[in-house]
Amino acid sequence: MASLSISNIKKSYGALNVLHGIEIRVPDGGFLVLLGPSGCGKSTLLNIIAGLDDPSVGDIAIGDRTVTALAPKDRNIAMVFQSYALYPTMSVARNIGFGLEMRGVSEQERKSEIAKAAEMLQIGHLLDRRPANLSGGQRQRVAMGRAIVRHPDLFLFDEPLSNLDAKLRVEMRTEIKRLHERLGTTTVYVTHDQVEAMTLATEVAVMKGGYVQQLADPRTIYERPANMFVAGFIGSPAMNFIKGRVVSEASGSLFECSGVKLSLGALSVDGYHQVCILGVRPEELKVTSTVNAALTGVIDVVEPTGPDTMVTVLIGDQPIVARVEPRFRGRRGDVIHFNVDRESISLFDAETENRIDIRPMN
Repeated sequence: MASLSISNIKKSYGALNVLHGIEIRVPDGGFLVLLGPSGCGKSTLLNIIAGLDDPSVGDIAIGDRTVTALAPKDRNIAMVFQSYALYPTMSVARNIGFGLEMRGVSEQERKSEIAKAAEMLQIGHLLDRRPANLSGGQRQRVAMGRAIVRHPDLFLFDEPLSNLDAKLRVEMRTEIKRLHERLGTTTVYVTHDQVEAMTLATEVAVMKGGYVQQLADPRTIYERPANMFVAGFIGSPAMNFIKGRVVSEASGSLFECSGVKLSLGALSVDGYHQVCILGVRPEELKVTSTVNAALTGVIDVVEPTGPDTMVTVLIGDQPIVARVEPRFRGRRGDVIHFNVDRESISLFDAETENRIDIRPMN
């Protein structure tokens, strides 16, 4: 096992700049998820870590070795692809052990490693089959087994669950988490799925346009997003954004707009007394019968989902979504009131879209 250091990685294709000075360090045994929409640079960064592409500027170090100039085979990494990349004419056992065979590992040792990986992944009964006779989840387990037997310093996963249906995605996500906790191997995982990022990662790097927008643990990413992009990308439904302004009063600060009058208490946001954006998660909106509540609006759409009900509400002319209890009985056109715990809100600068720090008044 080893740590991973990504130092000032830049990548350009002619005049097109794809990565802009990426700096990330993953400790030994960490699980980093590179999260972002298509085209954000996450797969390019993974390919540079793997040695499948060269950086224009910067270095990659695995443990105490700088590997920037090394071929993939010399980096002691193992990669699991979205497409599985299995040999169709080989059995499951030989697919798992083929890399060891190419490295000259003895047959006895290969069989031992294959058996251990198969037991870990619960595919021991499939060793004589060929990939065509396996389900998608089974094929992905074979690809993971092939990676495990290498005993790499670094696991690299490139959207490994994208080809699976929803139920299998949940099962394989659990399998990958269990595998990481058992092996403790440093892992880098690329996905556009924020649920995968939140459930698997020790740290998440949210990327957009070749920049890391925020690098933090999943809870911090969710509760204290660095900007509106991160806030809107993480969470389903996404964070609500309400445009208004903050004013100072003797007792503290107040966020207000049509339908909203939210006391921030003895908190100060000096310098942001003009237009700003209130961010609030759907589950933080608490229905109340109090008419002088923090938010008041009109119900537009009610969507029961089983465990929750999603309610779209117009606050003035701004739509928001609230996650309420499943037996909610409101209907379109009803007036509805919400309270919000001020500790759970975010404020963003309307021009830069960056987070505004709210601090206690002196």
